[in-house]
Amino acid sequence: MWKVIFRRLLLMIPQLLALSVLIFVMAELMPGDPLTGLVDPKISAEQIEAMRVKLGLNQPLWKRYIDWMVGMFHGDFGRSFAHKQPVTAIIAQRIWPTVWLSLFTTIITYMIALPLGILSGRYSGGWFDKVVNFYNFLTFSIPSFVLGLFFLWLFGYTLGWFPTRGTVGAGLQPGTLDYVLSRIYHMILPAFTLAVLSTTSTIQWLRSGIVDAKADDYVRTARAKGVPERVVYNKHILRNALLPIAAFFGYELTGLFGGAMITEQIFTYQGMGQLFITSVSGRDYSVMITLVLFYGFLTLLGGLLSDIIMVFVDPRVRLD
Repeated sequence: MWKVIFRRLLLMIPQLLALSVLIFVMAELMPGDPLTGLVDPKISAEQIEAMRVKLGLNQPLWKRYIDWMVGMFHGDFGRSFAHKQPVTAIIAQRIWPTVWLSLFTTIITYMIALPLGILSGRYSGGWFDKVVNFYNFLTFSIPSFVLGLFFLWLFGYTLGWFPTRGTVGAGLQPGTLDYVLSRIYHMILPAFTLAVLSTTSTIQWLRSGIVDAKADDYVRTARAKGVPERVVYNKHILRNALLPIAAFFGYELTGLFGGAMITEQIFTYQGMGQLFITSVSGRDYSVMITLVLFYGFLTLLGGLLSDIIMVFVDPRVRLD
């Protein structure tokens, strides 16, 4: 298995290389450049052109790409035009808020989805199953920005239960208990918004797996042998119904980094999602390209992680 994992990691290199070329070309096709809208309109065209020459923006696309790739292999992903800092320094500041938000969202998602999916599948056709199906239909059809704005208005402005912006309260010292509690307090509302939207697929997979497993021959055989109903559900039905969730767990975990963009922007949460949106709108190419490449790496890593998880939860699966 370890040889297969190593080969899969090596295969990521040409995939990420192809993605980097595609990103660089698409960024070149965007209108304007990093200096568009970021300079004083009173500055002459000659001065603007001198700034482009100084920044290397007048170089051919292929040369700028090669320079960027050479710097990347040396740990230099360029410099942000908007923040006036190295890209790695900016991402290092933003990645941990998104990591904690993603982990917190995952915990809330499964706290909601697992009980609803299990009960809905076990009592399929009943009133509770109909309520869960309506909940799934509702959360599947609501866009993330609509639900985020609704929760922001209801729990933030109307009820005043949670803060409406930021990642931590002002004036708190990092490392103190108040600082940590403030971090968690600011995460609750955006994490709950993401979790509600993320429960739909998990509930549906779990419910469908339980309904299908209840009709299988091995379940009927276990019941015919007099196996207690609790054992039938826990050992036979539920174990097999959880396999689709395990298969997509890697994708869901890594996908939250990309899925948090709109929510982070709505709640002004200082994470990587908001950084990506501001880099696109501000034509901050170095940050934008690096983040897209990072999201691509997470997608590939999510696929590998899901395959590894399936090897441990399902003995029939082997990485060959």
